[in-house]
Amino acid sequence: MSDTSDEEWSESWIPYSQRSDWKDVVPLAQDDGENPVVEIAYSAKFREIFDYFRAILARQEKSSRALELTTDALRLNPANYTVWQYRRDILRELGSDLSEELGYIEDVITENAKNYQVWHHRRVIVEMLNDASKELDLTEMALRTDAKNYHAWQHRQWAISTFNLYDDELAFVDRLISEDIRNNSAWNQRFFVLKHFGFTTEVIQRELDYALNRIRIVKNNESSWNYLKGILRRSGNGSLSQFPEVIAFCEELYANNSRSPYLIAFLIDVYCEKCLQTSDLGEKEALSRKVYSLCDDMSKKHDVIRRKYWQYVADQLKSKLDSKQL
Repeated sequence: MSDTSDEEWSESWIPYSQRSDWKDVVPLAQDDGENPVVEIAYSAKFREIFDYFRAILARQEKSSRALELTTDALRLNPANYTVWQYRRDILRELGSDLSEELGYIEDVITENAKNYQVWHHRRVIVEMLNDASKELDLTEMALRTDAKNYHAWQHRQWAISTFNLYDDELAFVDRLISEDIRNNSAWNQRFFVLKHFGFTTEVIQRELDYALNRIRIVKNNESSWNYLKGILRRSGNGSLSQFPEVIAFCEELYANNSRSPYLIAFLIDVYCEKCLQTSDLGEKEALSRKVYSLCDDMSKKHDVIRRKYWQYVADQLKSKLDSKQL
């Protein structure tokens, strides 16, 4: 909870208790009980504004002055869901200009970009207007400040899917990835857009090339490896090993002394998959040895913190192979 100091607005602020147009309202104090365990030290301004808000809420007054009161209350505590909800009720009752409300919300988001309540309020107002023409620009502004702002991405995805704004999104995401190849949110957004357009053979091949090219630039980037796996799972039978050129690319990286844990983990998954699929006993033996060796390297050198997991992976493959021999 934020609590703006009493010094703020000092030159222009007039307490509600001294305003002639509020004399008919009796402020309603917060009831913390007779012996509150921890009494919060609200500022005098904070206490007064919310005492008046409780009074307005109790009498269900929906007026211009009540709307202004919610503005003051939200400036002090922009995370108060009750105030946002009541503000929406007032806007509906008054038939207010919702375009002006969008401008107000943008100002709040500029100062509180990770506040869930303000983003939810924005969504409701956009739904009421049935117009999302400003949402991509707004979220882009928020993402310039924090490229991984979950609330901004969530709002952007909602606006895109609800109002069919997919057309230019791949170009936007590509720019973000070019600026920061480790931006996992941008990689996730790229996959989100592709799910809408569909994973055709052409799209699969293009995106495999895209992922491999980014891996060439930064080999130790979990986001691009996860994206590569995601694309492979959407292709054909969902097998990681169905594209020989991808396996050859990864094996070449490994042969050239790349020891990225994400590369090795990918190879383990591929070799496990191929080992369980092949009926050639010689190939099965060779692949299983590769898995055991790579799992051992991961547990002892490259991913020690998850050593028990890699031991488990090796044990699981051995168990599956043993069961097939019975």
